[in-house]
Amino acid sequence: MGTDDLSKAFGDASILKAIGAALDGLPERPLRFAVALSGGADSAMLAAHAALVAQQRGIELHCFHVHHGLQRHADAWQTHVHDLCQLLHVACHSVCIEVNDASRDGIESAARDARYAALAGLAEHAGVDTIMLAHHRNDQAETVLLRLLRGAGPTGLAAMAPESLRQGFRYLRPLLDIDRAHILAQAERFSQLTGWRPVHDPTNSDDAYTRAAVRERLAPQLNERWPGWQSILARHARLSAETALVLDEVASHDFAGLEPDHAKHSFSLAAWRRLSAPRQALALRYWLAQAGLRMPSDARLHDLMRQMRGLHALGHDRQMRVKHGGHFVCCIRGRVFIE
Repeated sequence: MGTDDLSKAFGDASILKAIGAALDGLPERPLRFAVALSGGADSAMLAAHAALVAQQRGIELHCFHVHHGLQRHADAWQTHVHDLCQLLHVACHSVCIEVNDASRDGIESAARDARYAALAGLAEHAGVDTIMLAHHRNDQAETVLLRLLRGAGPTGLAAMAPESLRQGFRYLRPLLDIDRAHILAQAERFSQLTGWRPVHDPTNSDDAYTRAAVRERLAPQLNERWPGWQSILARHARLSAETALVLDEVASHDFAGLEPDHAKHSFSLAAWRRLSAPRQALALRYWLAQAGLRMPSDARLHDLMRQMRGLHALGHDRQMRVKHGGHFVCCIRGRVFIE
């Protein structure tokens, strides 16, 4: 069954509308876009509906599959994904990667970073700059909960954005307002029509992994005590995103008053000292983000601020050099910069 037949017999209005709205929100009408396709129910339904939207709009669709090699069925999944793309009559590109990390939490993070790097490589090869990801409302709620437990602030609690930029490529998440139960229902309907069934990754239910532990241990309790908690946390993410935008505007305005150089590489320590403590922290986070550096923990940030305040109190002739990741935050002659 090809996309012509599928368009007559299959297609959920809410998913089709969400994908269309995501494309309509782009600065320009794309000639082509891609879907990251693992072979699971979520990404498979995103790909199937994206194929219908692409056909209706005359846009070229590609699917990208990243073979992590972390599961013994990974080779079969790769073949299964290509079978789906053949069924949908869309191009499929896959790449094998290696993920090396000894810790449980570490391997999740390492796999995520490796996956994004692989998607960027596939996008460059296919001439695509826009990639859709299949994160849904339940994923968003889990992300908010995890970040809350890790002590994230308003910016972190915004969780996953409907649109984001990474390594020069645009990532869209059109399904963030759609519940996974709805997606699974569409996956079952698709299977009945075509015979193709999504794969199941056992790590998604292995509570040795952090996100799976939330899904397997916490979610059932929350479902029983607070039905609809996913929608509540997804709404919290949207409100946090709005708060983050306001804070970013404040930080940008404050930083502009710190006498930055043209490239925003350095700023005046004396001007920074005139801000209130919360806005000092906000300006520092904004500066580090503009430089593409990771955010420090609260403890590290406050230690940096303490040293910057002490340095100013002792006079501009004193120097500072504080390690931050693979860089140093330095101050010489009253100018703070990254080395």
